[in-house]
Amino acid sequence: MEYSTHEHDVLVIGAGGAGLRAAIEAAAQGVTVAIVCKSLLGKAHTVMAEGGIAAALANVDDRDNWQVHFADTMRGGQYVNNWRMAELHAREAPQEVRTLEAWGALFDRTNDGRILQRNFGGHKYPRLAHVGDRTGLEMIRTLQDHGVHQGIEVHMECTVLTLLTDLGRVVGAFAYDRERGRFKLFRSKAIVLATGGIGRAYKITSNSWEYTGDGHALAYHAGADLMDMEFLQFHPTGMIWPPSVRGILITEAVRGEGGVLRNKLGRRFMFDDIPEAYKHQTADNEEEGWRYTQGDKNARRPPDLLTRDHVARCIVREIKEGRGSPHGGVYLDISWIKERLPHAAEHIKKKLPSMYHQFKQLADIDITKEPMEVGPTTHYVMGGVRVDGDTQMSTVPGLFAAGECAAGLHGANRLGGNSLSDLLVFGKRAGAHAASFAKATNAGPVNQSQVEEAARTALAPFERPAGEGPYQVQMELQERMQDLVGIVRNERDMLRALDMLASLRDRAARVGVSGNREYNTGWHTALDLANLFTVSEAVTRAGLERKESRGAHFREDCPEKVESWGRLNLVIRKGRGGEMTVTRQPIPEMPPELKRIIDENK
Repeated sequence: MEYSTHEHDVLVIGAGGAGLRAAIEAAAQGVTVAIVCKSLLGKAHTVMAEGGIAAALANVDDRDNWQVHFADTMRGGQYVNNWRMAELHAREAPQEVRTLEAWGALFDRTNDGRILQRNFGGHKYPRLAHVGDRTGLEMIRTLQDHGVHQGIEVHMECTVLTLLTDLGRVVGAFAYDRERGRFKLFRSKAIVLATGGIGRAYKITSNSWEYTGDGHALAYHAGADLMDMEFLQFHPTGMIWPPSVRGILITEAVRGEGGVLRNKLGRRFMFDDIPEAYKHQTADNEEEGWRYTQGDKNARRPPDLLTRDHVARCIVREIKEGRGSPHGGVYLDISWIKERLPHAAEHIKKKLPSMYHQFKQLADIDITKEPMEVGPTTHYVMGGVRVDGDTQMSTVPGLFAAGECAAGLHGANRLGGNSLSDLLVFGKRAGAHAASFAKATNAGPVNQSQVEEAARTALAPFERPAGEGPYQVQMELQERMQDLVGIVRNERDMLRALDMLASLRDRAARVGVSGNREYNTGWHTALDLANLFTVSEAVTRAGLERKESRGAHFREDCPEKVESWGRLNLVIRKGRGGEMTVTRQPIPEMPPELKRIIDENK
């Protein structure tokens, strides 16, 4: 079998915010580093994170601090978060934002020149450092500009097929070049997974084409634990019309700047259902909600800025009960602020340039004059590789994970803006500890039989007759996951989903592709299917096991939150016979000082 070989101390798989930050930190430790990315450098899905970076800088409201941020994150995650990760995240996010600024990030500014911060759902104070509504793009630009000077080798348009192991630890990875179809062997002492999410397992998603659960599946098949896979976030506001753009994200910043949700009757329905845990922090009238978005420290946030899981379910309720918009969503209206602000159109274009451009170009809608039609879209998976809170190392020695493909920080539901600070804080930690591990470890031997098996499996679709194509299988998987394991779940549908996955796996095993290995998108899709099946099964089995409703996991047959389930995480691992197993893992006791912080901020 022909392949090229590349040797590095640390291999980072993924070139989004977490991967770039990990690579920069590892290189700074003096080890050799390579990045493998599925797309072109600069095309990572991090660029779609628009609203901002959550960090308690206290530039806009001096009452903010890391303790409040910690308490907000734990409350949003329904207290099944890894509390150590939530603590580190809240403590270290401000310095990471300042580091990004020192490396050249151009943030929006307050009148006195400090980094401006905006309101966002679930955050008590304005906390999101931002660059208009293009924050993720600025983050990627800054990290890449800084990273190119670190001597990091980059392998673009390259997909990792499997992780190579020896005596229980990772020793490398086997991949293929998407442009030419040639195989590559990476020998490495430590590997950082930073591959993002799993949204392409669903029909309606804000996620880019790369998000096929690669890191989750690679770790699982290498023997690592996955955790919290039942918790899949549906962002409440994706584009609804036209169909070609359905699911594309509309940033929460629209609501942070004063945008409101209305049903077809013009009613602000979010005031109808405010959860008990948030009632004392939430405005009960429109006037107070408006004052909050304009910086009034004595006002409470509007219910439109409640946590994403709750807002998404409220939207689904309005649609199901016949109060939705013509194309199956609800209305998000920022244009109404012309009633309150002079020069409102210019204000909207300045604060939300990408949103204005997106709707004008793709839907011929001017958001300064008319409302947008929005609906929930598969957005983010809180579940991922189970890691140590301090080091980000998985249960497999030498294998680290950071960002969306790592579990723990967000618990049952992620707050908006916590994703970008997550990438920075834990990307840095993963890179630093991967470098330390590499320095203390000798390179392990590569088992040639693992390499040959991976190559045979990858080339198998070419040897089958071209019958049903991989796109049909992928499309049916996405439609059935959307219908059976979506926003509202029940045992009957999830059991049907498991049967569906078994049937589709059989069909995928017979999928054939034609042509050669160069630029063969059919082949690429056929290879992605295995990872999509793995993460889809993990979400479904964890959803069946958790017999309650908590955060982003809502079961109509178990609609209440159960206290005993709040003390458990669900861990998924590969059994001895290759079967997927689900076990219940008690959450470690939180230290008294952190409990006290939560009590003081309720």
